[in-house]
Amino acid sequence: MTRRLSAVVAAAVLAGSGVLVVLDAQAPPATQTRELAPEPWRRTGARPCVRPGSGFAQCPAPLGVTAVRAGRLFDSEAGRMLTNQVIVINGERITAVGPEAQVKIPAGARVIDLSRATVLPGLIDAHTHMFNDPVQGWSPERMTLMAVTNMQADLYGGITSARDMGSHSNGYADVDIRNAINDGELDGPRFMVAGRGIVWGAQPAGAGPAPSPRAAIVVRSPEEGRAAVREHVEKGVDHIKLYPGGAYSFGPNGEEQYVTTYPLNVLQAITDEAHKAGKKTGCHVFGGEGLQNAIDGGCDTIEHGYGLKQPQLNQMVAKGIAYDVTFARYSSPYMDDNDAKSTGGKYRIVPIFERAMKMAIATPRLAVLFGSGVDGTYFPHGTQAIEFEKLVKLGGMAPDPGDKGSSLEITDNRHPLLEVSCILSRHKDPRPSSATPWRLNDLGEGASSRRGYGVGVSFAKVLGGRPDSFDL
Repeated sequence: MTRRLSAVVAAAVLAGSGVLVVLDAQAPPATQTRELAPEPWRRTGARPCVRPGSGFAQCPAPLGVTAVRAGRLFDSEAGRMLTNQVIVINGERITAVGPEAQVKIPAGARVIDLSRATVLPGLIDAHTHMFNDPVQGWSPERMTLMAVTNMQADLYGGITSARDMGSHSNGYADVDIRNAINDGELDGPRFMVAGRGIVWGAQPAGAGPAPSPRAAIVVRSPEEGRAAVREHVEKGVDHIKLYPGGAYSFGPNGEEQYVTTYPLNVLQAITDEAHKAGKKTGCHVFGGEGLQNAIDGGCDTIEHGYGLKQPQLNQMVAKGIAYDVTFARYSSPYMDDNDAKSTGGKYRIVPIFERAMKMAIATPRLAVLFGSGVDGTYFPHGTQAIEFEKLVKLGGMAPDPGDKGSSLEITDNRHPLLEVSCILSRHKDPRPSSATPWRLNDLGEGASSRRGYGVGVSFAKVLGGRPDSFDL
């Protein structure tokens, strides 16, 4: 089975366009080539191909040549909308993009007519959770099936690359799903995954019930933190999910209060071990001492950051730390419901979070990621366009890199080292190459690129939320 190539026509309205079609751009790794079964084939049917792991499967049919007529094509490099374009795909490679008067459609090519739609490269979500929390009575296999439907909803919603931020007590099953996608066994976004995650144990070992072997690893010392990182690396994760902070509350006068978890020396040991293994760290933290520890202690991205202050944002710029907002998820009405219940209606966290988001977007040279926090419980998969709207309408992010101000760069049109970066402050990059959109290189280093559309195009059609997929 090869990865299905699909065009996504979404009913959602994004950045002023009516019908949205998503083209997946450069797609490392490409669908794995499968070898033919050994000869002579003495089993049932025609000679098949060798399947990853064990067994055999029908060999995929050649993809051939496909041409897409795009009524409007968003050029995410230049930040402009082009009209009457043609995209030619040979197999899994885009071989030509340009005006219909200049790009010839090869004879015999399959033509997809999107002349009344807007076409753009696939989108990237830097904070997803494909797994829901375990359901009582459900097997791990049943939870994995739910995760597959979640991540495919993301694909059909236009997300072609994603950074998954923890398996929600489902062990390292996210690694298996990532591998199945890369092997061509499942259709889905290209994922970077985090596995179980690592949390601080405030209680002594042995106190309370035994922790689940599939839940986040509990550590109580620098040595245990380093060992937890090594386990994640051995299991094949792409990055390490950490939790330097816990819940928030309000003091008697409305001052926000935040729980701090790891001592700073423990956090530093964990991030040091991760970096030695070539892994980035994404740190869940809301504010207070835990947030400052995350900035000082080697975290590569700050996740959520309700209570961020301007000096902290400036420090993040100096240290190359990115900010992953997840505003739509944590500004939904249930947040106000919780605050109303806990404070008698006196205090709210959402305005504090909104202020932090706006400050971050206005901070020169700060990399602000598009990460939705979609989790299937508070935020249904496939609806991440809500986050775009929040960032633009409330946060002040410009939807077009050509606009004055911070720009929204969320398309999967990437240089080779880019894995999941999305939202940037193009105009504030002081380097000579700042005429090009500034992006995160592997979630850490800044890099500019003029790479155009690359390998792999993915198409799936979504009308009224239901995928109607067609193979290319």
